[in-house]
Amino acid sequence: MALSRFARSNLKQSGRAISNYMTETGILSEGVSTSRRYFSSVSNITGSSNLKYLSGIGNIYILVFGSRGIRITPKYQFPSPENILEDLDSEDYYEKLPGLEATNPGEKPRVVVLGTGWAACRFLKGLDTKIYDAVCISPRNHMVFTPLLASTCVGTLEFRSVSEPVSRIQSALATCPNSYFYLASCIGINTDKHEVHCETAGSVGLPHEPYRFKVAYDKLVIATGADPLTFNIKGVKEHAFFLREVNHAQEIRRKLLLNLMLSENPGISEEEKKRLLHCVIIGGGPTGVEFSGELSDFIIKDVCERYSHVKDDIKVTLIEANEILSSFDIGLRQYAIKHLTKSGVRLTRGVVKEVQDKKIVLSDGTDVPYGLLVWSTGVGPSGFVKSLDLPKSPGGRIGVDEWFRVPSVQDVYALGDCAGFLEQTGKQVLPALAQVAEREGKFLVELINRIGQQNGGKAFCSKDIPLGEPFVYKHLGSMASVGRYKALVDLRQSKDANGISLAGFLSWMMWRSAYLTRVVSWRNRFYVAVNWATTLVFGRDNSRIGP
Repeated sequence: MALSRFARSNLKQSGRAISNYMTETGILSEGVSTSRRYFSSVSNITGSSNLKYLSGIGNIYILVFGSRGIRITPKYQFPSPENILEDLDSEDYYEKLPGLEATNPGEKPRVVVLGTGWAACRFLKGLDTKIYDAVCISPRNHMVFTPLLASTCVGTLEFRSVSEPVSRIQSALATCPNSYFYLASCIGINTDKHEVHCETAGSVGLPHEPYRFKVAYDKLVIATGADPLTFNIKGVKEHAFFLREVNHAQEIRRKLLLNLMLSENPGISEEEKKRLLHCVIIGGGPTGVEFSGELSDFIIKDVCERYSHVKDDIKVTLIEANEILSSFDIGLRQYAIKHLTKSGVRLTRGVVKEVQDKKIVLSDGTDVPYGLLVWSTGVGPSGFVKSLDLPKSPGGRIGVDEWFRVPSVQDVYALGDCAGFLEQTGKQVLPALAQVAEREGKFLVELINRIGQQNGGKAFCSKDIPLGEPFVYKHLGSMASVGRYKALVDLRQSKDANGISLAGFLSWMMWRSAYLTRVVSWRNRFYVAVNWATTLVFGRDNSRIGP
């Protein structure tokens, strides 16, 4: 009662505005099943001044409307704020959330895919849309060809060359009447009612923010990827750049070019100039090594010509706690160390203790000033994956069996970096690699298509359908570019197995040929080939576009 009186007194003005608006528009979904498992606090709402006093009410839903494919009716009169507190205890309140209803008998079953990474897009590409309707939910509308992302940071490739719109990968998302792509993030899953709860990006101009809705599924594929590992080191998220998305590469490029130009300004001290031009990469895995190689190549070929006043001051340091490229053959590791050192990359073994605004503090007390810091130390479970009440594999990923089913629930599958085999399967958690995710997606979509062909596509209908042989992963090998037309190719199936290991120009040709054939579309293959040829003939573009 005290909470009710407090809300009524503080919402008098804003409540009248909300009531008038809802009374005029009066829209709400019809026939959407209830869900009380997941809630979201209205304290996150910042887009409307009329709602600013709602932050003290606790956890309630703000209803949002008008999304593609969501059924609504203008006849419902939304309750005024005076009745919100009473409605909080009513199950009907949650039944009225807008969203896609469960499929009816006679309609195609609906497969909901969370994410647009390697696993999700390979799954979507192979999904039989004559059997299923597809709904993809992701905060980005494209797939990123991550092996070539480092090349975009220095202008070897253009950004659009490494991104593929998801509607091109699965055209049904744009053309079929009951298949949709929603630009949103999943914030919760109700496995009992076969629903996912979603939220669009904030501050995008919608009538209500955050804009939330839900989607019913017959089959759910979780492929939301992973987050960069920071090991809870202070200052990493605030000061370091990651390299997993196109916007990350854009930010790195802008920062690199900004530092180059600022360092030429008159009055800059030598100490400050050296700091601005010191590029530090944390992590000696394939991403860190490839970015170091691209950066050293950029310095040797382009900086010396176009920034001749500061060419002697720009430095690259790669810091790794153990061995660089630890999964590669020892001979290839030694070759990479020798080549990178010859190219001007300083290799340092150390552990980062703290990241500050202009310097890194190592565990031995050493201070490393920097102008650009790129963090590439692997990935771990995202906050979304951690929040799910699902079994976990070693390392915190979503636990799956040999067919990528989440065993504790029905009709839920998990793929890619967010999933790992449960201990009882006897299989080790697979590495977070693009080839792993892609092959998992290919395996699962073939399984889901077979289930649909045997009339098991609807919710709760696939329990007795034989699944066939379980997934078996065979490693095809690893590749990494180290700059200056050199690369490493390790074709061993495991770290301790025998196999072919190559390094040098021939490996670089194999690296480029392999990645060019793996680019998703012919359009992007053409873009990549033209970008490589343009860079070879004319050099890299050094225009800095953006704030």
